[in-house]
Amino acid sequence: MEQQKLPNATLILVFGIISIVTCCCYGVIGLIFGIIALVLANKAMKLYAENPEIYDGIQNVKTGRILAIIGIILNVLALAYFIWAISFFGWETLQDPERMQEILEQYQQ
Repeated sequence: MEQQKLPNATLILVFGIISIVTCCCYGVIGLIFGIIALVLANKAMKLYAENPEIYDGIQNVKTGRILAIIGIILNVLALAYFIWAISFFGWETLQDPERMQEILEQYQQ
């Protein structure tokens, strides 16, 4: 009997990669892709656990799952950093490079 690929195995891998690459987009976009990849990976791993002899491509799912977890962690850290920066400096200060330079020079002294 010929093995068939796990459903969404390639998509899980791609979403895992996207979640890492987009971690510098304020942490929101990559977080969404990472969560979707993690949910799809868990479903695919359950499906594989039920009938491992029928399905192929578990390595893509495992790799995508690991990348999604790393992406989620990076995106949560990036989101926390941006929230901290907005609460510490203020939105207007972050938008004004000259004011931001003045504040950073004050903290360096």
